[in-house]
Amino acid sequence: MPPSSETPLVSVIIASYNHASYIEASIESVLRQSYAHIELLVVDDGSRDDSVERIRRLQEQHGFDFRVQQNQGLSRTLNETIARARGSLIAPFGSDDIMLPERIAKQVAYLADKPQVGICAGNIQTIDEHGQPRGLPKVLPLRSLDFEDVFLDRKPGAPAPTLLFRREALERVGGFDPQIRLEDLLIELKITHAGYRLDILPDVLALYRVHATNTYKNYRFMVDNVLKTYAQFADHPAYPEVCARFRNSMLLKCAASDPQLARELLAGLPLHKWNRKTLRGILRFMR
Repeated sequence: MPPSSETPLVSVIIASYNHASYIEASIESVLRQSYAHIELLVVDDGSRDDSVERIRRLQEQHGFDFRVQQNQGLSRTLNETIARARGSLIAPFGSDDIMLPERIAKQVAYLADKPQVGICAGNIQTIDEHGQPRGLPKVLPLRSLDFEDVFLDRKPGAPAPTLLFRREALERVGGFDPQIRLEDLLIELKITHAGYRLDILPDVLALYRVHATNTYKNYRFMVDNVLKTYAQFADHPAYPEVCARFRNSMLLKCAASDPQLARELLAGLPLHKWNRKTLRGILRFMR
């Protein structure tokens, strides 16, 4: 039976890159979803490990769409894959994370009568590289974010492994920006800036794997891409404050491990934007 408006087709897109140890668990978690109307599209974006061989074995068993390409980066890969996907709802998903079985069903049900919600997300449980829980998940209530909430960081944000987009919202803002390699924050800002809301369910919907190569551990990558993202909204009255707050936060985080980056962040902070984090960061990289 083809999907109806009550049972929309959800396109789950996994862009795989050097996650051979985790990719099978990621794919299998999509195949185990309780929601039936899913198409799975997997793209290997130039992996140098044995990811392709592992994915091909699963593809032969389950028949999902699988393509291999030279490395293009995540944003470009997502745009190209969305263009050939058929779903009205799009779920980009990390090749190192795991969906819980009811994830897609809960999000589809929530979105059914809420056309103003362009992105639906949920909470996460963190796991280690072996799949073991890292403490308990944060118990966070249902929250609905507009552009100001996201840009000013006024409410707890949306975990990337749980993002589900309306295709119409993605198309309205022109999709993902290949020039910004940290794609989640920018697309959330663009879609909420276009008038949609970002709603985050209280349910734990995915397991987020913490390991040595997580993007958030690359401080320079984070700094470069987040500041480029904020710069797209430089006409906002709070832009200087938003950038200063981010610089102070990253200064404190990287002061001990990357004092050169810390000094660069400090150089970009006007004296009147210094605070306790600034002083603590200075003390750390001077030791």
